[in-house]
Amino acid sequence: MLLYIFFAVSDSLSLRDKYLALISEIVEATLKGKISSVEQVYQMLLKGVSVDTGEVFEMILGEQVSSTQLSVDSEKDELKKAKLTRSLRAMKTIQTQWQRAEEQNKASAVTASAIREIITAESDKQLGVFLRAVDPNQKQPLNIQQIQQLAKSLQQYAQADSNLQQIYDGVNRGIASWQRIQDNLVSWMYERQETMGFGGAPSESGPWATWAKHVKSEIPQALFKTLAAEKSAIEFAEQQRALKLSDWVELAIVLQYIQRGLVHWFDQQPYNVKAGSKLSISTFLTFAVIWSLLANGFQSISKMYTDGCWQIMIQILRTFSQRQYFPLYGGIFASFSGNYLRDALNYLDEPLRNAEGTQEKARILTLLGYSQRAMGQNQRAKGFHTEALEIARSAGDRTCEIANLNHLSRSCVEEKDYSEAINYSQRALIFSRQAGDKVGEENALVNLGYSEVMNLQQEDAEADSYEMPINYLQQGLKLSEQLGDIQGKALCLSSLGIAYQVIGELQLAVTNLEAGFQAAQVAGDLYSQGLNLSHLAATNYSLANFERAVYTASLGMYLLNQIASREWHKAASLLVRLESQLGENSFQQALTQSRPRIIAVIGVDGYDYLPQLLEDYKREL
Repeated sequence: MLLYIFFAVSDSLSLRDKYLALISEIVEATLKGKISSVEQVYQMLLKGVSVDTGEVFEMILGEQVSSTQLSVDSEKDELKKAKLTRSLRAMKTIQTQWQRAEEQNKASAVTASAIREIITAESDKQLGVFLRAVDPNQKQPLNIQQIQQLAKSLQQYAQADSNLQQIYDGVNRGIASWQRIQDNLVSWMYERQETMGFGGAPSESGPWATWAKHVKSEIPQALFKTLAAEKSAIEFAEQQRALKLSDWVELAIVLQYIQRGLVHWFDQQPYNVKAGSKLSISTFLTFAVIWSLLANGFQSISKMYTDGCWQIMIQILRTFSQRQYFPLYGGIFASFSGNYLRDALNYLDEPLRNAEGTQEKARILTLLGYSQRAMGQNQRAKGFHTEALEIARSAGDRTCEIANLNHLSRSCVEEKDYSEAINYSQRALIFSRQAGDKVGEENALVNLGYSEVMNLQQEDAEADSYEMPINYLQQGLKLSEQLGDIQGKALCLSSLGIAYQVIGELQLAVTNLEAGFQAAQVAGDLYSQGLNLSHLAATNYSLANFERAVYTASLGMYLLNQIASREWHKAASLLVRLESQLGENSFQQALTQSRPRIIAVIGVDGYDYLPQLLEDYKREL
């Protein structure tokens, strides 16, 4: 034991001497003008400090900086003070470059570890291990150059046409494809004025079509053209029977860097209403959905490809869940309008079934629960929110816990279980005030007021009984305006409109529902837009304002159908009633008169699709 201690102390002393000498060497070279750039210091540190003893060097350097600072502060002689000050400045340069070197050392250690894991994994597992190594959620995420270096290192162990060689080829081609697209990443935004999202009518100036023009590789180009034409990504994947692993890796690299590039660009536009966080949200969700669709398409081709798609999708959602703007209260359909996204959110829960219960999972489940309720899958929505509530509570994520109490309140209203809805909203209100969660409080006030309004309607209560619930709704609206929460404001106005509709204050209902629709447009929430329009149509019908009812019901029907919400049937049912009551000619005339306003929201193709949609509903009757 004594011998061991002697050698340990001896080693420590020699290491200390070594690093003191290195620091002294750099400082002296700086003072003599032999250091021409910080890059020289950086290279000397990479060469002189071993990765496994970095903490020792950092400690010794810190001691030297502190002692030199004390000497500077206490020295009276101006010449000596000046030299000490220059020495101190040189040491601080060493500290700055050491931080840089340490990051490089950590990345090198991560890369070395990843290489060992990948080359020792079974052949069919190597792709999954590689994707885990390049996961942006890692504590030490790899940049694009480090990923290239990782792939190059893998090639050294690769046999011809092996998975390792395929990964290497795919990484190189994917990065080359990304570099061709990079300069034109957002050029499509300046070419199309009507919309800013990823859907809409097929267009030669949309994002997918623009990127297809610039990428040269066959598989990415084919996928971009598929999405530009609003065709199914599932069908695209099902047709790739001869797809090589290198093709899949290339597609993975280029899609991930497009998604990250867009999010980075949008995040830099906080004051742009058309960009900013709304389109960052849309980007995260769009690409998560695309990967989920690809996963389902590859199921009949390759389990490895399918698992890889799910893995990337979860990585995207994990990154998204950590963002400040993660939509705990909706926003999931922002800028979603393409047919290729129809029903896609049904697939998003698949890989979560075996995921561990983490805070990130709770937030993702919250998002999925909202989407399922929007599409009329209320039981599935409740299941997601219940699980999310339990995980959030265990993880201490109070904001997420409150959000799920609010969502469960809304789900209970859908089931006409108003007493349970009131219970959830009351708990959300108490917890949000305790936690200082103003957005949670705003939603709890709205849900409490809305639940009580619907409960009173069921009990056929007197008009005076609605005063307190409506007061809750008005408090929620005032709070949403104070917070600048457009999404919450849309919900408040919609709920107020429905409340006034229930008690027969139809003009007040119209005023609030119209304002709610406008707020939902700004928020980019198609579900909220569609619901407001559907309720507006019913109110206008009650007021015998039939032309306005045709306009609002048509828009509501289309928007809700676009996101696969069963709520579109209510608007369609009203349109069938209006057509029967007005007669076909008068009904068509009312629709034609509304054409400019409808086109302004859903475009010419959307307007032309309305008769077909109405016929589809009639066939379902």
